[in-house]
Amino acid sequence: MSRVYNFSAGPAMLPEEVLKEAAAEMLDYQGSGQSVMEMSHRSKVYDAIIKEAEKDLRELMNIPDNYKVLFLQGGASLFFAQVPMNLMKNKKAGYILTGQWAKKAYQEAKIYGEAVELASSADKTFSYIPDCSDLPITDDMDYVYICENNTIYGTKYKTLPDTKGKILVSDISSCFLSEPIDVTKYGVVYGGVQKNVGPAGCVIAIIREDLITDDVLPGTPTMMKWKTQADNDSLYNTPPCYTIYICGKVFKWLKKMGGLEAMKKHNEEKAKILYDFLDQSKLFKGTVEPASRSLMNVPFVTGNEELDAKFVKEATAAGFVNLKGHRTVGGMRASIYNAMPIEGVKKLVEFMDKFEKENS
Repeated sequence: MSRVYNFSAGPAMLPEEVLKEAAAEMLDYQGSGQSVMEMSHRSKVYDAIIKEAEKDLRELMNIPDNYKVLFLQGGASLFFAQVPMNLMKNKKAGYILTGQWAKKAYQEAKIYGEAVELASSADKTFSYIPDCSDLPITDDMDYVYICENNTIYGTKYKTLPDTKGKILVSDISSCFLSEPIDVTKYGVVYGGVQKNVGPAGCVIAIIREDLITDDVLPGTPTMMKWKTQADNDSLYNTPPCYTIYICGKVFKWLKKMGGLEAMKKHNEEKAKILYDFLDQSKLFKGTVEPASRSLMNVPFVTGNEELDAKFVKEATAAGFVNLKGHRTVGGMRASIYNAMPIEGVKKLVEFMDKFEKENS
């Protein structure tokens, strides 16, 4: 069977070139006589892999020297707890609720202190990003937290909130490396890699050094102290070795593609094809207010559940897989991450057009 166009929100499709390279190195990585999967994380060979991955990521994102890069386990969901554990000195923080993952992070923070809802778009099923220019931030808040791109609802911040001098913590799982960002605007920026960067099993966190201290909440596990991980260069225990190796290959691929400026252009072009079709379609409609649209995740509906199900079924048969929307919202969702080629989006739109003609 030939490869399908995989529109999954994560684990998501990887660049074919990267998969082929990994396949060629599966039994023997660069003459070491072993696979990266079976290699000691303390070996010189692996040390070179993780260091090179970090170096390439720093170049791609232009990460300043006073920020640490950590490769961690546990997914973004475990990191939801690490944020308050490491940062909640006054036991108070502000959260902006723009979807499921921001809400989960907010609920997690409530275990450790007072999490304050600063703004929310729940009133319109998270279909927009609220105005964050004048939030009710108080002096005693330790940080302000956002989920920058909302995978489920397909929204993305176009302007970062005014945090009134407080540390900004951002979950960028779904838009990781899709466009350039100014790392200096954040205290902590992190993401699970299984959407836009690599296979599941790793979170990459970029943390300003002054925020990495021994002053953490009592009861914080050794493994969840950022200082433990930073002092050991992400090698305190066995890291997700193979996932980091693939991420490193994706970083090389991104550099070869022209870096993040080039990716942004490529992603805007792809998203425009799909949004332009949705905007003129009589059958399908996008669910997000245009000003808040994500370049990565595009949810849409027909307005009829049976027709939605029929579309998903026929699309799958035609080689467009994982288009079913998240169980909490229904409908459809096309995740068009970096690795999705432009022809995948063009062909999807052709298929949608054909489906519309046959079903209207």
